[in-house]
Amino acid sequence: MNIKHYAILFITIMVMTTAFIVNNINYEQTIEELEQQQKELKIQNESIQNQNEYFQSINLKWESDFSYHNWNEIEMQANKMVEDSGGSFEKSWALFLIQKSEAYDIDPFIVYELIKVETGDTFDPELVGPPTQYGHAYGLSQFMENTAPWIADMAELPYEKDLLFEPTYSIQLAVVYLDFLYDEYNNWDEALTAYHRGIGGLEQYQEENGHAASWYAVEIQEKAEENRSLAFAN
Repeated sequence: MNIKHYAILFITIMVMTTAFIVNNINYEQTIEELEQQQKELKIQNESIQNQNEYFQSINLKWESDFSYHNWNEIEMQANKMVEDSGGSFEKSWALFLIQKSEAYDIDPFIVYELIKVETGDTFDPELVGPPTQYGHAYGLSQFMENTAPWIADMAELPYEKDLLFEPTYSIQLAVVYLDFLYDEYNNWDEALTAYHRGIGGLEQYQEENGHAASWYAVEIQEKAEENRSLAFAN
């Protein structure tokens, strides 16, 4: 066999080897993609199951009693929110937030601080968040279009994209979603981190860090405690 034949044989072997390697890489990538899709589907199914359990576990959330017995406390909290925001968070929004939060037995300042972080201290009800693989987030509570509809269902509210820019609508969605998450995890570290990162993102964060105390959850809780104390200081 002459050199030319050896060269042809060598090239043929190289081509076949390269093709095998490429096919193997593509196969491994396909397997990884399928595993990731399966993981995401599992998370979605668990989320749907959790929503159904939430509906079954709660028949009615009673509205808070706005009366002379508690009005002073409500107004002190509302005034503190307005003051802390430099007037950007309107008092009518604050009063609505407090009423809805207390109806669900949630600290109003947790919800307020969440909105503060979500809007970057702007409290802009027309805010549109940066683009992500899931789209944009909208309004005071920064809900996305893939999340807001089923939360609106839980809140027994209608859903339209434009409603996400309505301050009281956005606030009510935030309260209901936080109630759902706290009911699921029974602690604010996990509930707030899930609000920020999504349920799948929470699980990934816990796998990587061994806990759920993200900067987001810690900051909201610490600031809420601080403002709550200041609201009742006088």
